[in-house]
Amino acid sequence: MTSVERTVWTTLTDAQLVAQCEVDTYRASGPGGQHRNKTSSAVRLRHLPSGLMVIAEESRSQHENKAKALRRLRRAFQLDWRDPVPVELRSAEALANHVDLQAAKQIHNALHLSAKNVHFWPLVGLVLDLMDSCDARVSEVAECLGISTGNLIDLLQTDDKVWQQANGLRVRHGQKPLRST
Repeated sequence: MTSVERTVWTTLTDAQLVAQCEVDTYRASGPGGQHRNKTSSAVRLRHLPSGLMVIAEESRSQHENKAKALRRLRRAFQLDWRDPVPVELRSAEALANHVDLQAAKQIHNALHLSAKNVHFWPLVGLVLDLMDSCDARVSEVAECLGISTGNLIDLLQTDDKVWQQANGLRVRHGQKPLRST
């Protein structure tokens, strides 16, 4: 992937983001009764600058599917797009004022967020960026975030796709995959 920072795309409005996408609508296949295949309500977004593609076809409403696809594209930016973290920013002191981390930290220097929390996916992007920049060493990433390794692993296990990405980074950097607790 190119060297464009993820925030270039994650801060765009929905309309600006759609303008960067190739939008396909089609008839979804599969179960759903007699109304399922009467309209082209499924939506596929191909984000041309990044090459990411997402689909949404659960609803019979094209508008609902487009909104879901946009949310999935924003999530895909956090999961699939890595921004290197410079060495000088890899410390708890340097990251203390990082907007994504500050919004997620709890009282006891711990991160406990649901995947539904608006701050969850930007935090995941930061954590995965740190993992990639720190050769996927969990203890080093936890130290950079100012949290325990257990808290970091709990955060990574919040969502299956986050866990898969973290383990993919570990394997890519020559580490063993993390085991589920």
